[in-house]
Formats: sequence, structure tokens, C-alpha cells
Amino acid sequence: MTRKEISAGGVVYRYHEGELQIQLIQDRYGKTSLPKGKMEPGETVEQTALREIVEETGIVGRIITRVDIIPYKYNHPEYGIVDKEVHYYLVEAVQGNLKPQLEEINGVDWHAPLEAWNKQRRNGYNNNDVILRKALELLQVNIPR
Repeated sequence: MTRKEISAGGVVYRYHEGELQIQLIQDRYGKTSLPKGKMEPGETVEQTALREIVEETGIVGRIITRVDIIPYKYNHPEYGIVDKEVHYYLVEAVQGNLKPQLEEINGVDWHAPLEAWNKQRRNGYNNNDVILRKALELLQVNIPR
């Protein structure tokens, strides 16, 4: 039987001095990414997303809407093929200060929307392009096609 795994995370944003900013993390492999992690027993997908954001970045967020779900398969050394789903939400930062969880990620920072998009395109995972693009569209940011 194929094992199923669910993770959740988000595109976190804030308005700082009137300017929209997007949060990106640098994962432990040095890639640009979004905070996310595995669902724990008894959690909803939404609770997972918010918990992972706080744990990885120090920011307490509020879910605005679902962005998308990325399904993929990967080969786990112990369990074989795993069906994975990552649920992403658009999350407004409501409190907290950036504090990367150094056991999990290398860093976290705020970026202007187009800077975030360019960083994602240059150094991010391909399947996050669609997530960041949809999140920026929800925030009414036009990004070049």
C-alpha cells in the first residue's frame, strides 16, 4: 500500500511602512523556499501550516485563503513510494519577529514582491513557482509572464 503524507505551509506577507513584503526562507540545502512541514496527529491542515510558519520563522500568521495543493511522489528509503500533498495558504503576518529555526532552515527574510519572485525563479524549487505566482496574484501584484 502506498503511504500518504500531508504537509502544509504558506506564503506569508505583511505591510511594512505601507509596502507589501513577502517572506521567503532559505532551506537547509541553500534553496529559496516557503515555510512548510508535516501534519501531526490531531491537527487540521490549517493548524499545520500556521504551526510550521511559527516554528520555522517566528511569525504568527492568520490564514486568508488557500493558494493551492502540490501533489507529488517521492521514494522514501524505508517506506518506498510516498504520495505527498503540500497544502499552501496565503497567510498574513500578525505578530512576531523573524527568528529562523536553525535546525530546519538557514535563514528567513522579507522581500519586495518582485524581488521575492525573482529570487524564487533564480534559486527556488520549480513547483513553488505556481504557488508564489498565485499568492502574488491574490495580493494583486502583477508579475511578468
